[in-house]
Amino acid sequence: MEQLTFTLLPRGEQNSAFDWMNIDCGATRVGKIRGLIYGRSLTIHSINIFPEFERHGYARQAIEMFKRTFGRITADRVRHTATGFWEKMGFTPRGDGCYVWKRRS
Repeated sequence: MEQLTFTLLPRGEQNSAFDWMNIDCGATRVGKIRGLIYGRSLTIHSINIFPEFERHGYARQAIEMFKRTFGRITADRVRHTATGFWEKMGFTPRGDGCYVWKRRS
C-alpha cells in the first residue's frame, strides 16, 4: 500500500471552527478529517474517505498515525454503523455516543 500523507489545515486558515486534515495517497486526495486539536488531545468529528477509496484501510492508517501523535483521542458522536470500526481500533464507548482512546502510561 502506498504511503499516506496528512496535511493539517488549522482552523484559523480555513475560517472554520475546526481543524481540517487532508488525506492524500501519492498525488491523489482520498479523504478529509474534521476535528479539534487541543495540545495532545484530538476530537474527531468526522472522517470522510471519498467513496471510490473506501475499504482500502485509509481511515485505519489515519487513526494509527493519530495514536502515535496524540495521548487522547475522542471520536465524537459515532454513528451506529461505525461503532465496530472504533472498537477494532481500540476505542471504548464513553456512554454518550462518543468513543475514547487513551495512550497507556
